[in-house]
Amino acid sequence: MSRKPRTEEEGDTGVVTETKSKPKLKRPKLYKVILHNDNYTTMEFVVAVLMGVFHKSETDAMAIMLNVHHRGAGVAGVYTYEVAETKVSKTMKLARDAQFPLLCTLEPDDTDEEREGKD
Repeated sequence: MSRKPRTEEEGDTGVVTETKSKPKLKRPKLYKVILHNDNYTTMEFVVAVLMGVFHKSETDAMAIMLNVHHRGAGVAGVYTYEVAETKVSKTMKLARDAQFPLLCTLEPDDTDEEREGKD
């Protein structure tokens, strides 16, 4: 004797289904890497750092360097914390090795919170 599965109209089919909702993943917080102007670090060195550490094109590196020079500080890039921290460390080591007082810091990216509100 063969059994025919019952349809929902006939009753329970014996199949248990469970809906699993995907947890909504939160984007990692982003940090700005800031280069600070000083009177000793050469523009050429800053451009070289922007190209080598931050992988900027020569044109972008020049624009960022000029922004830092004219405004006193400028954003070299926006990254997750670990990446930003690594780039700051590399930049500071290169500056120390070249005997330049270049200062590179990181700070939370305020625009990141604005983006989360829009999602």
